[in-house]
Amino acid sequence: MQYSPEGQPDGTATVLQPGFLASVFRDLGADVPEQGASPEESAAAHGRAAALTHHRTLTVQAEHERLADLLRRAALPVSAMDFESQLRSYEPRPYQAGELEPPGEAEPRWADYVPAEPPAADPDEPPSRRLLDSGYQRELAQARLRHQRDLREWRTRRAEAADSGTVAARAAHEQAEQARARAVREYNETLEECRRAYRLAEPAAVESLLERALAAAEGATQDLPAPCRAVFRPLTRTAVLDLDLPPLDRVPALSGYRMAPSGEIEPVPRPSADRAADYLRLAARLALRALQAADAVDTDEILAGVVLNGWLRETPSGEPRCLLSVDADRNALARTRLLPADPADDDRVEHGYGDGVYADAEHDEALVRLRDLAAAVTPDPYALAAVEPSASAGSAVPSAAELSSNEFAHLVRELLTRGGLAGWSVRLRGAAGLVATGEGAPGSALPGRWVVWASRGAEPVGEEELGTLVEAVREEGADRGLRLTSGRFSEAALDLSGTAPYQQIHLVDGDGVRELAQTHLGLPLA
Repeated sequence: MQYSPEGQPDGTATVLQPGFLASVFRDLGADVPEQGASPEESAAAHGRAAALTHHRTLTVQAEHERLADLLRRAALPVSAMDFESQLRSYEPRPYQAGELEPPGEAEPRWADYVPAEPPAADPDEPPSRRLLDSGYQRELAQARLRHQRDLREWRTRRAEAADSGTVAARAAHEQAEQARARAVREYNETLEECRRAYRLAEPAAVESLLERALAAAEGATQDLPAPCRAVFRPLTRTAVLDLDLPPLDRVPALSGYRMAPSGEIEPVPRPSADRAADYLRLAARLALRALQAADAVDTDEILAGVVLNGWLRETPSGEPRCLLSVDADRNALARTRLLPADPADDDRVEHGYGDGVYADAEHDEALVRLRDLAAAVTPDPYALAAVEPSASAGSAVPSAAELSSNEFAHLVRELLTRGGLAGWSVRLRGAAGLVATGEGAPGSALPGRWVVWASRGAEPVGEEELGTLVEAVREEGADRGLRLTSGRFSEAALDLSGTAPYQQIHLVDGDGVRELAQTHLGLPLA
């Protein structure tokens, strides 16, 4: 059957009945056009609105794709920036002797010196007879002498120029190579000096190495600045990192656009929980990348631990908020895979949450890694719900209150180990302190078996806590107990000291802790 362009088999034009476009619009969920607009104009307006809706939705989808790309690049492994990788080597470059161009003047040619032949006296005389003319022969000999003399001088000048150019070029090449070798040698010597200072745990050297490593790790996401500053505390051999988290608007707030029944274009906001989860994914990857950079660069194992605080600087009030905090010792960093794995390498896809970056936040690997490190993470970044920083990076000489939980435990163990208490075993540890046991060799400053209770805080230690320590000593079968605090003891607790059954309990207050730090570690505690 033949169909005409008008759409009817017989070639007749289709006639639209009144109300036809209105019924189509009604079926599509749109309002019926006003009586003043023609059906064609209404259809055109609806098409323009649909095209604009589609264009805006594509823009939102592009934002989601950029976020997915940032999440992927933020999880890339970083190159180790240790001293070995920064050493330079000198390889001499051989001298390449090129073709020397001749001087500016051309080689003397005999054709320019040969005299003109004498004219013939007799037209029938052969040329050989004219060449026997004595005057011509004298001119010819003189011309040959001038040519040989000029040619010899030209060759001498050329040889001198060639020799002087070669010597100068070779001398310049040797000077340049000597400068290159000297620069490499001086750089490596400077690097070795920094390495010696790093092995001596000098703060400037440790911080310089850490910040170079952190800056190199940031290079994978140059379009997402996330600077990280480092402070090293020799007292506890801990690096405190302050990471600047990206602004909250880096995560798309919309999932797209749609047309309302009235024909208006409406934004489709994303669920707040999804947006918060995506921001936490990004923050977690940046935090893990900084931890991996610090761990990878410490090949000499100077660091005993790393504290990382993630700060949101751009807030409505202008006051920074800490959205995540990690307090990890070296053992925790060593046993934790700090970078998220490729979904193709594990079984996450089989469980249905491996499709891209918008998986269930509870199963996001970067957040799981942070939880493995006992990190504190904000439940809602867009509500600016802050967490308590594990430690303050304000000073390289901290007070006991500024130390993290791991730092305080490390400091107490280091002080008592230097004092002779070995066989250290931590039983309980929290933000306020720890309870541990240790064995001191006979004849040492701390002989026998000890129960150590160390805490920090502004409240004075009272007699009830001393009674608890006495019971712990009895239960552990220990010989003595040590109650250590960064603050002070109450008058009632001091009155009990030396009386039964408290004569086996030894007390160390904040002044005593600072004195022990200066005596055994040679380092101050503020």
